[in-house]
Amino acid sequence: MAELATIARPYAEALFRIARASNLNVWADTLSVMSRVAAVPEVGAMARDPRVPRDVITKTFLDALKIEISAEAKNLVEMLVENDRLSLLPAIEHHFHDLKNAHESTADAEVVSAFPMTDSQLSSLLSVLEKKFGRKLIPTVTVDPQLIGGIRVTVGDEVLDHSVSARLERMHTALVA
Repeated sequence: MAELATIARPYAEALFRIARASNLNVWADTLSVMSRVAAVPEVGAMARDPRVPRDVITKTFLDALKIEISAEAKNLVEMLVENDRLSLLPAIEHHFHDLKNAHESTADAEVVSAFPMTDSQLSSLLSVLEKKFGRKLIPTVTVDPQLIGGIRVTVGDEVLDHSVSARLERMHTALVA
């Protein structure tokens, strides 16, 4: 996996330079769709099949996107197909997303709550978290009843676990030690 990341990073950086000059959000959306299509097992099998001509792979892939894309995006697909690297699209999209977040001083925040949160609770939580992390957060909220109570927030590689289950686990560890 580290090899894929190493190969994908220069593609993402080049795309980011192009996207900054035009529209980052359009490129992010386009890469997201392209990444999802490239991750379909049948698309991967077709792309790896040496009997399928490259122009057929490219046309089939572009048709499967079901969206209008720029000439630069078409060139990217053609280049990836030509170099047998269509499978890199999910990794390219991931790196591009990280570069976009860094450029916009934003970060993805995974918020897991024991109970559903209201919009006002989420907005209050985000304002506190944004002060702590020093950037705007883009939340993804899920509910996990196994937390018993409280929340767990993941931003990048930092985890803030203020759930009842985590407190119980810390108490258990302290008592057993």
